[in-house]
Amino acid sequence: MKQTLPTNDTLDAISFRTPDVVMKSERLGAMHQTRISFVRTLLRKIDQENWTLSKHLWELDKDGYGQVIYRLLTPEHVYHLVVFCNELADEERNDRVIAQKWDVTFALVYGEIDEALFANLKANVPLQEAGRNSHKVMVLARANKSVRIFDHMVSALASGQQPDLEVLAQVGYILRTTAVYGNGKFGIYDFKPLDHSEDFNQSFRAQMCAVYLLREFSLDWVDYLAKQKGGSNAVSLHPEIKRYLGIGNATGLGMAPYLINHPCVVDQWLSTREAALQAVLTCDIEPKADNSKIQQFSTLISRAIQHFSEVVTINEPQILLNSMVVNELTILQKTLMTDLNDCITWADFLQRNDHLSSESQEVIISCMMELYPERVDGFSGQVNADETMSLPSGKVVQDLIDVLEARYQWAISIDFSSDDNVYWFWYRSEDKEEPRMGVRGQERGDDKEFLLDIGRQANTLYLALRQANPQQLISEFILTQPKYRSIARRVWTMGHKKMGDIQINVLQKTALPMHLLRCKLSMFGATKFDPRSDRWVRVTLFQGAPLFDDVDSDEWLFPLLPTLPLSVQ
Repeated sequence: MKQTLPTNDTLDAISFRTPDVVMKSERLGAMHQTRISFVRTLLRKIDQENWTLSKHLWELDKDGYGQVIYRLLTPEHVYHLVVFCNELADEERNDRVIAQKWDVTFALVYGEIDEALFANLKANVPLQEAGRNSHKVMVLARANKSVRIFDHMVSALASGQQPDLEVLAQVGYILRTTAVYGNGKFGIYDFKPLDHSEDFNQSFRAQMCAVYLLREFSLDWVDYLAKQKGGSNAVSLHPEIKRYLGIGNATGLGMAPYLINHPCVVDQWLSTREAALQAVLTCDIEPKADNSKIQQFSTLISRAIQHFSEVVTINEPQILLNSMVVNELTILQKTLMTDLNDCITWADFLQRNDHLSSESQEVIISCMMELYPERVDGFSGQVNADETMSLPSGKVVQDLIDVLEARYQWAISIDFSSDDNVYWFWYRSEDKEEPRMGVRGQERGDDKEFLLDIGRQANTLYLALRQANPQQLISEFILTQPKYRSIARRVWTMGHKKMGDIQINVLQKTALPMHLLRCKLSMFGATKFDPRSDRWVRVTLFQGAPLFDDVDSDEWLFPLLPTLPLSVQ
Protein backbone atom coordinates (compact mmCIF):
# COMPACT_ATOMS: atom_id res chain seq x y z
CA MET A 1 0.00 0.00 0.00
CA LYS A 2 1.33 3.42 -0.90
CA GLN A 3 2.25 5.51 2.15
CA THR A 4 0.75 9.01 2.37
CA LEU A 5 3.19 11.30 4.15
CA PRO A 6 2.24 14.77 5.35
CA THR A 7 3.79 17.95 4.03
CA ASN A 8 5.78 20.36 6.20
CA ASP A 9 2.81 22.75 6.14
CA THR A 10 0.62 19.98 7.52
CA LEU A 11 3.11 19.15 10.28
CA ASP A 12 3.34 22.79 11.33
CA ALA A 13 -0.43 22.91 11.74
CA ILE A 14 -0.23 21.03 15.05
CA SER A 15 1.56 23.28 17.50
CA PHE A 16 0.71 21.89 20.92
CA ARG A 17 3.11 18.91 20.73
CA THR A 18 6.19 21.13 21.11
CA PRO A 19 9.65 19.97 22.31
CA ASP A 20 8.90 21.52 25.68
CA VAL A 21 6.03 19.03 25.98
CA VAL A 22 7.42 15.96 24.22
CA MET A 23 11.00 16.03 25.54
CA LYS A 24 10.20 16.45 29.22
CA SER A 25 11.38 13.32 31.00
CA GLU A 26 7.99 12.77 32.65
CA ARG A 27 6.32 12.66 29.23
CA LEU A 28 8.98 10.32 27.84
CA GLY A 29 8.40 8.11 30.86
CA ALA A 30 4.75 7.68 29.88
CA MET A 31 5.34 6.44 26.33
CA HIS A 32 3.89 3.18 24.98
CA GLN A 33 4.40 0.93 22.00
CA THR A 34 3.21 2.31 18.66
CA ARG A 35 3.06 1.08 15.06
CA ILE A 36 6.58 2.41 14.45
CA SER A 37 8.12 0.75 17.50
CA PHE A 38 10.86 -1.59 16.37
CA VAL A 39 9.11 -4.87 17.20
CA ARG A 40 6.13 -3.82 15.10
CA THR A 41 8.11 -2.71 12.06
CA LEU A 42 10.17 -5.92 12.15
CA LEU A 43 7.11 -8.16 12.01
CA ARG A 44 5.56 -6.18 9.19
CA LYS A 45 8.77 -6.64 7.22
CA ILE A 46 8.83 -10.40 7.93
CA ASP A 47 5.24 -10.62 6.71
CA GLN A 48 5.62 -8.44 3.62
CA GLU A 49 8.80 -10.18 2.44
CA ASN A 50 7.78 -13.74 3.42
CA TRP A 51 10.81 -14.52 5.57
CA THR A 52 10.97 -18.21 6.52
CA LEU A 53 12.18 -19.96 9.66
CA SER A 54 13.05 -23.63 10.09
CA LYS A 55 14.75 -25.86 12.64
CA HIS A 56 18.24 -26.61 11.37
CA LEU A 57 19.50 -28.50 14.44
CA TRP A 58 17.80 -29.78 17.60
CA GLU A 59 20.23 -31.52 19.95
CA LEU A 60 18.71 -31.39 23.41
CA ASP A 61 18.77 -34.15 26.00
CA LYS A 62 15.71 -35.26 27.97
CA ASP A 63 16.27 -32.42 30.45
CA GLY A 64 16.39 -29.81 27.69
CA TYR A 65 20.14 -29.12 27.73
CA GLY A 66 22.20 -28.91 24.57
CA GLN A 67 22.12 -26.82 21.41
CA VAL A 68 19.57 -25.71 18.83
CA ILE A 69 19.93 -23.87 15.52
CA TYR A 70 17.16 -22.10 13.60
CA ARG A 71 17.66 -21.11 9.97
CA LEU A 72 16.25 -17.72 8.91
CA LEU A 73 15.90 -17.09 5.20
CA THR A 74 15.13 -13.63 3.80
CA PRO A 75 14.93 -12.50 0.16
CA GLU A 76 18.42 -11.07 0.64
CA HIS A 77 20.39 -13.51 2.78
CA VAL A 78 20.49 -16.40 5.24
CA TYR A 79 21.04 -16.14 9.00
CA HIS A 80 21.00 -18.57 11.89
CA LEU A 81 19.94 -18.30 15.52
CA VAL A 82 22.23 -20.52 17.58
CA VAL A 83 21.01 -21.37 21.10
CA PHE A 84 22.87 -23.11 23.94
CA CYS A 85 20.89 -24.39 26.94
CA ASN A 86 22.88 -24.89 30.11
CA GLU A 87 22.15 -26.49 33.45
CA LEU A 88 22.04 -23.78 36.08
CA ALA A 89 21.58 -23.98 39.84
CA ASP A 90 19.00 -21.60 41.28
CA GLU A 91 21.64 -19.76 43.29
CA GLU A 92 23.64 -19.13 40.10
CA ARG A 93 20.75 -17.43 38.28
CA ASN A 94 21.44 -13.70 38.23
CA ASP A 95 20.10 -10.97 35.95
CA ARG A 96 22.99 -8.60 36.68
CA VAL A 97 25.70 -7.75 34.16
CA ILE A 98 28.26 -9.42 36.42
CA ALA A 99 26.59 -12.85 36.08
CA GLN A 100 28.79 -15.53 34.53
CA LYS A 101 26.24 -18.27 33.87
CA TRP A 102 22.78 -18.23 32.30
CA ASP A 103 20.05 -20.70 31.45
CA VAL A 104 20.30 -19.81 27.78
CA THR A 105 22.93 -18.08 25.66
CA PHE A 106 22.31 -17.33 22.00
CA ALA A 107 23.63 -15.59 18.92
CA LEU A 108 22.23 -14.36 15.63
CA VAL A 109 24.82 -15.39 13.04
CA TYR A 110 25.41 -13.98 9.56
CA GLY A 111 25.55 -16.57 6.78
CA GLU A 112 26.11 -20.31 6.80
CA ILE A 113 27.56 -22.23 9.75
CA ASP A 114 30.27 -24.79 9.01
CA GLU A 115 31.86 -27.15 11.56
CA ALA A 116 34.66 -24.76 12.45
CA LEU A 117 32.30 -21.86 13.06
CA PHE A 118 29.93 -24.00 15.11
CA ALA A 119 32.84 -25.20 17.26
CA ASN A 120 33.81 -21.58 17.83
CA LEU A 121 30.24 -20.63 18.74
CA LYS A 122 29.89 -23.56 21.13
CA ALA A 123 33.11 -22.64 22.91
CA ASN A 124 32.51 -18.88 23.14
CA VAL A 125 28.83 -17.90 23.03
CA PRO A 126 28.15 -19.42 26.50
CA LEU A 127 30.99 -17.25 27.86
CA GLN A 128 29.35 -14.05 26.49
CA GLU A 129 31.67 -11.06 27.17
CA ALA A 130 34.48 -13.36 28.24
CA GLY A 131 34.48 -15.26 24.94
CA ARG A 132 36.37 -14.59 21.71
CA ASN A 133 33.34 -14.55 19.48
CA SER A 134 33.36 -14.78 15.71
CA HIS A 135 32.91 -11.67 13.57
CA LYS A 136 29.99 -13.58 12.02
CA VAL A 137 28.02 -13.09 15.25
CA MET A 138 25.66 -10.18 14.66
CA VAL A 139 23.91 -10.32 18.02
CA LEU A 140 25.25 -11.87 21.22
CA ALA A 141 22.79 -12.36 24.08
CA ARG A 142 21.68 -14.39 27.06
CA ALA A 143 18.49 -15.12 28.98
CA ASN A 144 17.26 -16.73 32.19
CA LYS A 145 14.13 -18.71 32.89
CA SER A 146 11.23 -17.41 34.84
CA VAL A 147 11.57 -20.61 36.85
CA ARG A 148 8.09 -20.70 38.41
CA ILE A 149 6.38 -20.12 35.06
CA PHE A 150 8.69 -22.50 33.23
CA ASP A 151 8.19 -25.38 35.67
CA HIS A 152 4.44 -24.80 35.89
CA MET A 153 4.05 -24.84 32.12
CA VAL A 154 6.09 -28.00 31.57
CA SER A 155 4.29 -29.85 34.36
CA ALA A 156 0.84 -28.82 33.18
CA LEU A 157 1.48 -29.70 29.54
CA ALA A 158 3.11 -33.00 30.50
CA SER A 159 -0.06 -33.97 32.38
CA GLY A 160 -2.25 -33.12 29.41
CA GLN A 161 -3.46 -29.74 30.72
CA GLN A 162 -2.94 -26.18 29.57
CA PRO A 163 -1.15 -23.97 32.12
CA ASP A 164 -3.15 -21.76 34.47
CA LEU A 165 -3.66 -18.42 32.74
CA GLU A 166 -3.67 -16.55 36.03
CA VAL A 167 -0.21 -17.93 36.77
CA LEU A 168 1.05 -16.90 33.35
CA ALA A 169 -0.36 -13.39 33.83
CA GLN A 170 1.98 -12.90 36.78
CA VAL A 171 4.94 -12.75 34.39
CA GLY A 172 3.94 -13.07 30.73
CA TYR A 173 7.08 -14.76 29.46
CA ILE A 174 9.14 -17.95 29.73
CA LEU A 175 12.59 -16.42 29.27
CA ARG A 176 13.89 -12.93 29.98
CA THR A 177 16.98 -11.47 28.38
CA THR A 178 19.56 -9.75 30.57
CA ALA A 179 21.75 -8.33 27.78
CA VAL A 180 21.45 -8.21 23.99
CA TYR A 181 24.69 -6.99 22.41
CA GLY A 182 25.23 -5.85 18.82
CA ASN A 183 27.07 -3.41 16.59
CA GLY A 184 30.60 -4.75 16.98
CA LYS A 185 30.64 -5.00 20.76
CA PHE A 186 33.20 -7.53 22.05
CA GLY A 187 34.52 -7.98 18.53
CA ILE A 188 31.33 -9.28 16.93
CA TYR A 189 29.87 -8.17 13.57
CA ASP A 190 29.96 -4.42 13.01
CA PHE A 191 26.62 -3.01 11.86
CA LYS A 192 28.16 -0.48 9.44
CA PRO A 193 27.91 -2.91 6.47
CA LEU A 194 24.20 -3.24 7.24
CA ASP A 195 23.67 0.35 6.08
CA HIS A 196 23.29 -1.21 2.63
CA SER A 197 21.23 -4.20 3.80
CA GLU A 198 17.49 -4.35 3.28
CA ASP A 199 17.18 -6.82 6.16
CA PHE A 200 18.76 -5.08 9.13
CA ASN A 201 19.47 -1.48 8.14
CA GLN A 202 17.16 0.03 10.77
CA SER A 203 17.83 0.84 14.42
CA PHE A 204 18.00 -2.24 16.64
CA ARG A 205 16.29 -4.45 14.04
CA ALA A 206 18.92 -7.20 14.30
CA GLN A 207 18.61 -7.27 18.09
CA MET A 208 14.82 -7.34 17.95
CA CYS A 209 14.95 -10.17 15.40
CA ALA A 210 17.21 -12.24 17.67
CA VAL A 211 14.80 -11.73 20.57
CA TYR A 212 11.79 -12.63 18.40
CA LEU A 213 13.45 -15.87 17.29
CA LEU A 214 14.33 -16.63 20.92
CA ARG A 215 10.63 -16.38 21.68
CA GLU A 216 9.98 -19.08 19.04
CA PHE A 217 12.61 -21.27 20.71
CA SER A 218 11.17 -20.74 24.21
CA LEU A 219 7.77 -21.99 23.04
CA ASP A 220 9.27 -24.97 21.22
CA TRP A 221 11.38 -25.71 24.30
CA VAL A 222 8.49 -26.09 26.76
CA ASP A 223 6.57 -28.25 24.26
CA TYR A 224 9.64 -30.48 23.87
CA LEU A 225 10.21 -30.83 27.61
CA ALA A 226 6.53 -31.56 28.25
CA LYS A 227 6.71 -34.36 25.68
CA GLN A 228 9.87 -35.73 27.31
CA LYS A 229 8.22 -35.69 30.73
CA GLY A 230 4.66 -36.72 29.87
CA GLY A 231 5.07 -38.89 26.79
CA SER A 232 1.77 -39.70 25.15
CA ASN A 233 -0.14 -37.81 27.87
CA ALA A 234 1.51 -34.51 26.96
CA VAL A 235 -0.20 -31.78 24.96
CA SER A 236 1.25 -28.82 23.10
CA LEU A 237 0.83 -25.29 24.34
CA HIS A 238 -2.35 -23.77 22.93
CA PRO A 239 -1.65 -21.31 20.07
CA GLU A 240 -3.46 -18.46 21.84
CA ILE A 241 -1.28 -18.95 24.92
CA LYS A 242 1.82 -19.06 22.73
CA ARG A 243 0.80 -15.76 21.24
CA TYR A 244 0.19 -14.24 24.65
CA LEU A 245 3.67 -15.10 25.92
CA GLY A 246 6.55 -12.80 24.99
CA ILE A 247 10.18 -12.50 25.98
CA GLY A 248 10.99 -10.71 29.19
CA ASN A 249 13.76 -8.19 29.60
CA ALA A 250 15.46 -6.91 32.72
CA THR A 251 16.94 -3.44 32.20
CA GLY A 252 18.80 -1.25 34.65
CA LEU A 253 20.69 2.04 34.71
CA GLY A 254 23.00 0.89 31.92
CA MET A 255 20.39 1.90 29.35
CA ALA A 256 20.03 5.49 30.56
CA PRO A 257 23.47 6.80 29.46
CA TYR A 258 22.75 5.64 25.90
CA LEU A 259 19.94 8.15 25.54
CA ILE A 260 22.10 10.97 26.88
CA ASN A 261 25.18 10.02 24.87
CA HIS A 262 23.26 9.63 21.58
CA PRO A 263 21.09 12.77 21.44
CA CYS A 264 20.82 12.79 17.64
CA VAL A 265 19.42 9.26 17.71
CA VAL A 266 16.87 10.19 20.36
CA ASP A 267 15.87 13.31 18.46
CA GLN A 268 15.41 11.26 15.28
CA TRP A 269 13.30 8.64 17.07
CA LEU A 270 11.08 11.22 18.75
CA SER A 271 10.88 13.54 15.73
CA THR A 272 9.80 10.62 13.57
CA ARG A 273 7.26 9.49 16.16
CA GLU A 274 5.83 13.00 16.39
CA ALA A 275 5.68 13.37 12.60
CA ALA A 276 3.77 10.08 12.38
CA LEU A 277 1.42 11.24 15.13
CA GLN A 278 0.82 14.61 13.50
CA ALA A 279 -0.01 12.86 10.23
CA VAL A 280 -2.87 11.29 12.21
CA LEU A 281 -3.87 14.37 14.18
CA THR A 282 -4.61 16.30 10.99
CA CYS A 283 -7.13 13.69 9.84
CA ASP A 284 -10.80 14.62 10.01
CA ILE A 285 -13.11 12.65 12.29
CA GLU A 286 -16.21 11.61 10.40
CA PRO A 287 -19.29 12.78 12.30
CA LYS A 288 -21.20 9.53 11.90
CA ALA A 289 -21.42 7.33 14.98
CA ASP A 290 -20.99 4.21 12.90
CA ASN A 291 -17.74 5.42 11.33
CA SER A 292 -15.24 2.56 11.21
CA LYS A 293 -12.37 4.65 12.60
CA ILE A 294 -14.44 5.71 15.60
CA GLN A 295 -15.53 2.15 16.24
CA GLN A 296 -11.96 0.90 15.94
CA PHE A 297 -10.72 3.59 18.29
CA SER A 298 -13.39 2.71 20.84
CA THR A 299 -12.38 -0.96 20.65
CA LEU A 300 -8.73 -0.07 21.20
CA ILE A 301 -9.55 2.08 24.23
CA SER A 302 -11.56 -0.82 25.68
CA ARG A 303 -8.62 -3.10 24.99
CA ALA A 304 -6.26 -0.71 26.78
CA ILE A 305 -8.55 -0.60 29.81
CA GLN A 306 -8.54 -4.38 30.02
CA HIS A 307 -4.78 -4.57 29.44
CA PHE A 308 -3.94 -2.23 32.31
CA SER A 309 -6.43 -4.06 34.51
CA GLU A 310 -4.57 -7.31 33.83
CA VAL A 311 -1.01 -6.04 34.26
CA VAL A 312 0.63 -7.43 37.39
CA THR A 313 3.40 -5.46 39.08
CA ILE A 314 4.83 -5.31 42.59
CA ASN A 315 5.75 -1.64 42.22
CA GLU A 316 3.32 0.55 44.17
CA PRO A 317 3.75 3.72 42.05
CA GLN A 318 3.19 1.69 38.88
CA ILE A 319 0.11 0.05 40.41
CA LEU A 320 -1.29 3.52 41.05
CA LEU A 321 -0.42 4.67 37.52
CA ASN A 322 -2.11 1.64 35.97
CA SER A 323 -5.18 2.17 38.13
CA MET A 324 -5.32 5.83 37.14
CA VAL A 325 -5.18 4.90 33.44
CA VAL A 326 -8.02 2.42 33.89
CA ASN A 327 -10.15 4.97 35.73
CA GLU A 328 -9.48 7.84 33.31
CA LEU A 329 -10.04 5.77 30.18
CA THR A 330 -13.19 4.20 31.62
CA ILE A 331 -14.63 7.68 32.17
CA LEU A 332 -13.48 8.73 28.71
CA GLN A 333 -15.14 5.71 27.13
CA LYS A 334 -18.54 6.59 28.55
CA THR A 335 -18.82 9.77 26.48
CA LEU A 336 -16.42 8.81 23.69
CA MET A 337 -18.89 8.77 20.81
CA THR A 338 -20.34 12.15 21.74
CA ASP A 339 -16.91 13.70 22.28
CA LEU A 340 -15.60 12.44 18.94
CA ASN A 341 -18.65 13.71 17.09
CA ASP A 342 -18.02 17.15 18.58
CA CYS A 343 -14.46 17.26 17.20
CA ILE A 344 -13.37 18.03 13.67
CA THR A 345 -9.91 16.44 13.77
CA TRP A 346 -8.08 13.99 16.03
CA ALA A 347 -5.96 16.91 17.17
CA ASP A 348 -9.13 18.51 18.55
CA PHE A 349 -9.89 15.33 20.47
CA LEU A 350 -6.38 15.04 21.90
CA GLN A 351 -6.36 18.67 23.01
CA ARG A 352 -9.81 18.24 24.50
CA ASN A 353 -8.33 15.56 26.78
CA ASP A 354 -5.13 17.34 27.77
CA HIS A 355 -6.40 17.34 31.36
CA LEU A 356 -5.76 13.59 31.53
CA SER A 357 -2.54 12.18 32.92
CA SER A 358 0.43 11.80 30.59
CA GLU A 359 0.01 8.03 30.86
CA SER A 360 -3.56 8.16 29.55
CA GLN A 361 -2.74 10.69 26.86
CA GLU A 362 0.05 8.46 25.57
CA VAL A 363 -2.31 5.47 25.50
CA ILE A 364 -4.71 7.54 23.41
CA ILE A 365 -1.87 8.47 21.06
CA SER A 366 -0.88 4.82 20.58
CA CYS A 367 -4.50 3.94 19.79
CA MET A 368 -4.85 6.83 17.33
CA MET A 369 -1.78 5.74 15.40
CA GLU A 370 -3.33 2.29 14.88
CA LEU A 371 -6.16 3.85 12.89
CA TYR A 372 -4.14 5.08 9.94
CA PRO A 373 -1.47 2.55 8.93
CA GLU A 374 -1.35 4.12 5.47
CA ARG A 375 -0.19 7.38 7.06
CA VAL A 376 1.93 6.02 9.91
CA ASP A 377 3.84 3.00 8.63
CA GLY A 378 5.88 4.93 6.09
CA PHE A 379 7.70 6.69 8.91
CA SER A 380 9.25 3.44 10.15
CA GLY A 381 12.16 3.81 7.74
CA GLN A 382 13.11 7.22 9.14
CA VAL A 383 14.55 6.25 12.54
CA ASN A 384 18.25 6.18 11.63
CA ALA A 385 20.27 9.27 12.48
CA ASP A 386 23.42 11.12 11.51
CA GLU A 387 25.18 11.64 14.83
CA THR A 388 27.55 14.37 13.65
CA MET A 389 27.59 17.41 15.92
CA SER A 390 29.34 20.57 14.79
CA LEU A 391 29.57 24.34 15.05
CA PRO A 392 29.15 26.47 11.90
CA SER A 393 31.75 28.99 10.85
CA GLY A 394 31.04 32.70 10.95
CA LYS A 395 28.57 32.61 13.86
CA VAL A 396 29.04 34.83 16.89
CA VAL A 397 28.52 34.36 20.62
CA GLN A 398 25.09 36.01 20.50
CA ASP A 399 23.90 33.38 18.00
CA LEU A 400 24.72 30.62 20.49
CA ILE A 401 23.12 32.55 23.34
CA ASP A 402 19.96 32.83 21.23
CA VAL A 403 19.89 29.04 20.77
CA LEU A 404 20.32 28.45 24.49
CA GLU A 405 17.58 30.91 25.38
CA ALA A 406 15.21 29.44 22.79
CA ARG A 407 15.80 25.71 23.35
CA TYR A 408 17.57 25.25 26.70
CA GLN A 409 15.46 27.28 29.13
CA TRP A 410 14.94 24.05 31.05
CA ALA A 411 18.70 24.00 31.72
CA ILE A 412 19.72 27.66 32.03
CA SER A 413 16.93 28.35 34.53
CA ILE A 414 18.23 25.74 37.01
CA ASP A 415 20.12 26.96 40.09
CA PHE A 416 23.06 24.56 40.19
CA SER A 417 24.35 26.12 43.39
CA SER A 418 21.50 24.31 45.15
CA ASP A 419 22.56 20.98 46.63
CA ASP A 420 19.32 19.36 45.49
CA ASN A 421 20.15 20.15 41.86
CA VAL A 422 23.54 18.40 42.02
CA TYR A 423 22.50 15.67 44.46
CA TRP A 424 23.49 12.66 42.34
CA PHE A 425 26.62 11.78 40.45
CA TRP A 426 26.84 8.96 37.91
CA TYR A 427 29.78 6.58 37.79
CA ARG A 428 30.72 3.07 36.68
CA SER A 429 30.90 0.49 39.44
CA GLU A 430 34.01 -1.70 39.25
CA ASP A 431 32.24 -4.45 41.23
CA LYS A 432 28.95 -4.43 39.31
CA GLU A 433 30.46 -3.39 35.93
CA GLU A 434 27.54 -1.08 35.19
CA PRO A 435 26.48 2.55 35.75
CA ARG A 436 25.52 3.59 39.25
CA MET A 437 24.24 6.72 40.99
CA GLY A 438 25.94 8.00 44.12
CA VAL A 439 25.05 10.79 46.54
CA ARG A 440 27.49 13.64 46.07
CA GLY A 441 29.53 14.32 49.19
CA GLN A 442 28.37 11.12 50.89
CA GLU A 443 29.62 8.34 48.60
CA ARG A 444 32.95 7.72 46.92
CA GLY A 445 33.37 7.92 43.16
CA ASP A 446 32.50 11.49 42.21
CA ASP A 447 36.09 11.92 40.98
CA LYS A 448 35.16 9.44 38.23
CA GLU A 449 31.83 11.04 37.42
CA PHE A 450 30.26 10.37 34.01
CA LEU A 451 29.67 13.51 31.95
CA LEU A 452 25.91 12.98 31.71
CA ASP A 453 25.13 16.40 33.22
CA ILE A 454 24.03 18.04 29.96
CA GLY A 455 21.79 20.50 31.80
CA ARG A 456 24.62 21.68 34.04
CA GLN A 457 27.05 21.91 31.12
CA ALA A 458 24.57 23.97 29.08
CA ASN A 459 23.98 26.19 32.10
CA THR A 460 27.71 26.75 32.62
CA LEU A 461 28.20 27.49 28.91
CA TYR A 462 25.41 30.06 29.00
CA LEU A 463 26.93 31.89 31.97
CA ALA A 464 30.33 31.95 30.26
CA LEU A 465 28.86 33.25 27.00
CA ARG A 466 27.05 36.02 28.83
CA GLN A 467 30.45 37.23 30.06
CA ALA A 468 31.90 37.31 26.53
CA ASN A 469 31.61 39.87 23.77
CA PRO A 470 28.33 38.99 22.03
CA GLN A 471 29.85 39.79 18.61
CA GLN A 472 32.96 37.63 19.16
CA LEU A 473 33.17 34.67 16.80
CA ILE A 474 32.21 31.41 18.47
CA SER A 475 35.41 29.90 17.08
CA GLU A 476 37.46 32.54 18.89
CA PHE A 477 35.54 31.97 22.11
CA ILE A 478 36.22 28.22 21.89
CA LEU A 479 39.93 28.80 21.18
CA THR A 480 40.27 30.78 24.41
CA GLN A 481 38.02 28.41 26.42
CA PRO A 482 38.31 24.95 24.77
CA LYS A 483 36.55 23.23 27.69
CA TYR A 484 33.27 24.43 26.17
CA ARG A 485 33.88 22.95 22.70
CA SER A 486 31.91 19.73 23.26
CA ILE A 487 28.84 21.25 24.90
CA ALA A 488 28.80 24.16 22.41
CA ARG A 489 28.70 21.70 19.51
CA ARG A 490 25.92 19.80 21.19
CA VAL A 491 23.83 22.87 22.01
CA TRP A 492 24.15 24.26 18.49
CA THR A 493 23.38 20.93 16.83
CA MET A 494 20.52 19.83 19.09
CA GLY A 495 19.15 23.36 19.32
CA HIS A 496 18.53 23.25 15.56
CA LYS A 497 16.85 19.84 15.55
CA LYS A 498 13.09 19.37 15.74
CA MET A 499 12.90 17.81 19.22
CA GLY A 500 16.42 18.42 20.55
CA ASP A 501 17.81 17.25 23.88
CA ILE A 502 15.90 15.35 26.56
CA GLN A 503 14.91 17.92 29.14
CA ILE A 504 16.17 16.32 32.33
CA ASN A 505 18.71 17.26 34.96
CA VAL A 506 20.00 13.80 35.84
CA LEU A 507 21.78 15.23 38.91
CA GLN A 508 18.57 16.50 40.51
CA LYS A 509 17.51 14.77 43.73
CA THR A 510 14.07 13.76 42.46
CA ALA A 511 15.15 12.84 38.92
CA LEU A 512 13.85 9.43 37.88
CA PRO A 513 16.12 7.42 35.56
CA MET A 514 13.09 5.18 35.00
CA HIS A 515 11.71 7.80 32.60
CA LEU A 516 14.74 7.36 30.34
CA LEU A 517 14.49 3.57 30.43
CA ARG A 518 10.79 3.73 29.60
CA CYS A 519 11.41 5.99 26.60
CA LYS A 520 13.91 3.66 24.96
CA LEU A 521 11.98 0.49 25.80
CA SER A 522 8.77 1.92 24.35
CA MET A 523 10.60 2.70 21.12
CA PHE A 524 11.69 -0.94 21.09
CA GLY A 525 8.02 -1.86 21.57
CA ALA A 526 8.05 -3.14 25.13
CA THR A 527 4.83 -3.61 27.10
CA LYS A 528 3.90 -4.40 30.71
CA PHE A 529 6.30 -2.11 32.57
CA ASP A 530 7.12 -3.61 35.95
CA PRO A 531 9.63 -1.37 37.81
CA ARG A 532 11.54 -3.14 40.56
CA SER A 533 12.86 0.18 41.86
CA ASP A 534 13.33 3.64 40.37
CA ARG A 535 16.46 2.29 38.65
CA TRP A 536 15.57 -0.99 36.96
CA VAL A 537 12.54 -2.46 35.30
CA ARG A 538 11.20 -5.67 33.85
CA VAL A 539 9.24 -5.49 30.60
CA THR A 540 7.96 -7.87 27.95
CA LEU A 541 8.79 -7.82 24.25
CA PHE A 542 6.58 -9.41 21.60
CA GLN A 543 3.83 -10.22 24.09
CA GLY A 544 0.64 -10.71 22.08
CA ALA A 545 2.60 -10.72 18.82
CA PRO A 546 1.78 -13.26 16.13
CA LEU A 547 3.98 -16.33 15.91
CA PHE A 548 6.39 -16.62 13.00
CA ASP A 549 4.10 -19.00 11.10
CA ASP A 550 1.10 -16.64 11.25
CA VAL A 551 2.87 -13.30 11.15
CA ASP A 552 0.28 -11.90 8.75
CA SER A 553 -1.64 -10.34 11.65
CA ASP A 554 -0.52 -6.95 12.97
CA GLU A 555 -3.18 -6.08 15.55
CA TRP A 556 -1.45 -6.65 18.88
CA LEU A 557 -1.40 -3.34 20.72
CA PHE A 558 -1.92 -3.83 24.49
CA PRO A 559 -1.84 -7.66 24.78
CA LEU A 560 -4.65 -9.41 26.65
CA LEU A 561 -4.97 -12.74 28.40
CA PRO A 562 -6.52 -15.22 25.97
CA THR A 563 -9.96 -16.72 26.48
CA LEU A 564 -9.77 -20.46 25.82
CA PRO A 565 -12.63 -22.87 25.13
CA LEU A 566 -13.54 -24.99 28.16
CA SER A 567 -12.51 -28.08 26.19
CA VAL A 568 -8.83 -27.09 26.30
CA GLN A 569 -8.62 -25.51 29.75
